[in-house]
Amino acid sequence: MIATVRETEGMEWKIAIMAGALAGAGAYMMLARHMLSLVLGLALMGTAANLVVFAGGRIREGNAPLVPDGLLQPETAIANPLPQALVLTAIVIGFGLAAFALALTYAAHQRLGTVDLEKIGRAEEPNQ
Repeated sequence: MIATVRETEGMEWKIAIMAGALAGAGAYMMLARHMLSLVLGLALMGTAANLVVFAGGRIREGNAPLVPDGLLQPETAIANPLPQALVLTAIVIGFGLAAFALALTYAAHQRLGTVDLEKIGRAEEPNQ
């Protein structure tokens, strides 16, 4: 179902609230001592940034950004493709980063026997 212009006018503040909630939850999770919480918090922060970029592109109804043959510009209002392309690229990069961070977390658990950041920090201190 396609949203009408009237329905999309008030979407920016809803997305801003959601981005703020995700950023707050991500920051809270990143402050935890557990590496898995750190990775999940990083993923939430990335999602919040994606929402900010998407909302910055002005959410509105429009046709696909295609120009018909023989015309120099579209006949009707078009959707802005740039924020959508940026967010799609950021999602792919964020997924790769999360997968890599999870692999590092697993390797740290296998090697050190823990994913507690405080214990990992103590394990890396030089013996004096």
